[in-house]
Amino acid sequence: MRSIDDLQANTSVPFEKARAMPPLVYTDPAFLETELSHIFAQDWFCVGRADALAKPGDYLTLDLANQPILVLRDASGKLRAMSNVCRHRMSTLLEGRGNTRSIVCPYHAWTYNLDGSLRGAPAMDQNTAFCKSDVVLPPVACEEWLGWVFVSLNTKANPVAQDLVQVQDLVGDFAMEAYTETFFETHLWDTNWKILAENFMESYHLPVCHAGTIGGLSKLDEMICPPGLPAFNYHTILKDDTLKIALAHSSNTKLQGERRRMTYLLAIYPSLMITLTPGYFWYLSLHPKGVGQVQIAFGGGMSPDYVNDPDAQAHFAQLKKLLDEVNIEDRGCTEKVYRGLCSAMAKPGHLSHLERPNYDFAQYLNARVQKRLS
Repeated sequence: MRSIDDLQANTSVPFEKARAMPPLVYTDPAFLETELSHIFAQDWFCVGRADALAKPGDYLTLDLANQPILVLRDASGKLRAMSNVCRHRMSTLLEGRGNTRSIVCPYHAWTYNLDGSLRGAPAMDQNTAFCKSDVVLPPVACEEWLGWVFVSLNTKANPVAQDLVQVQDLVGDFAMEAYTETFFETHLWDTNWKILAENFMESYHLPVCHAGTIGGLSKLDEMICPPGLPAFNYHTILKDDTLKIALAHSSNTKLQGERRRMTYLLAIYPSLMITLTPGYFWYLSLHPKGVGQVQIAFGGGMSPDYVNDPDAQAHFAQLKKLLDEVNIEDRGCTEKVYRGLCSAMAKPGHLSHLERPNYDFAQYLNARVQKRLS
């Protein structure tokens, strides 16, 4: 496949000579199918925050690599993931997010308990082969890690904590697991999922793309972009006191020195993007919807120090307004990139030292799609 060959050639050079990924990596439908089968159907995928599924019956739904899945908190308080397809005539079951006491099929009212077992099936008493106790929604691997909920279609996937132990080493003192989600939205943008992922991974674009919002606060000479690790990459920015909620709260005695104003931009493969500060976090979880669209889960919230601070609520309202404005700018930039790389004259240019995470992301993608050939 030419797109896979192009990516392999692209990633074979050292970072000091690296270029952006080839256009076909973004536009080739066959490459997308390889991503779905060898990345999204194999790796862990983040569905959001555990505190958004706090009560028994809280649920969310998603399509992962074309598989309808539901994730919920069962009656015992356990997080579960399972197929969102009825075992009768194969209708999808739940939609969106919400709370339910049971899972009821909208087609024939077959009803499942929160553990996936079948509770009732109307008018099935004359089928002698039918046994209610034999019917259960197929389970999907589900794990919680530092407050995040991950699912995987791969029954042999390593535990999330094993693959991401270096993330915990890096930001463990921020206690990300205790942060509270205060907003969640979904969006659909007209760009390839990797373009938006790469846009998050580098802050080189901030002074230009975000000239109307945060660009003036972005100091390129203070951005640190170390080499990535197998399961993630990251870079850091030091914040001033322009947005106080980005700094450690006065009651926070754990973070010291520069860590009190340090922002981490974590890109956890394949598609969880987290901006983590001592005061707040926001995130994107991305899934392709064709080569030219990306399904976005967008959420965020505050550290425990700020949750009950009366002034912080006003600060966070200001922050959410700012994030919405930043999203508008990012949407414009990333959709322009997709339109541009669809051009017959598009040719990838050399990367800046501030785009090291993009190079590492390309290495990850190449390693995954090469498995298709092995």
